[in-house]
Amino acid sequence: MGRTGRKSKIHILFDRCKGCKICVEFCPAGTLRIGGERNALGFRYVEVIDELRCIGCRVCEYYCPDFAIYIAASP
Repeated sequence: MGRTGRKSKIHILFDRCKGCKICVEFCPAGTLRIGGERNALGFRYVEVIDELRCIGCRVCEYYCPDFAIYIAASP
């Protein structure tokens, strides 16, 4: 559950991600990791380990230099 009491949905724009791991390192809940798949540019991109871990803090979104990840509240 997010801090607002709602679940958060993590959206990753795979073709924008360059696998810099900033979001992985700063995620306080340990929700993200670098996966084994590669995007169209050849970078291994971020994937979600367990979306239920996400606390909706949006730290990943704030620190991503490529705007490749964002958080939205689930209905």
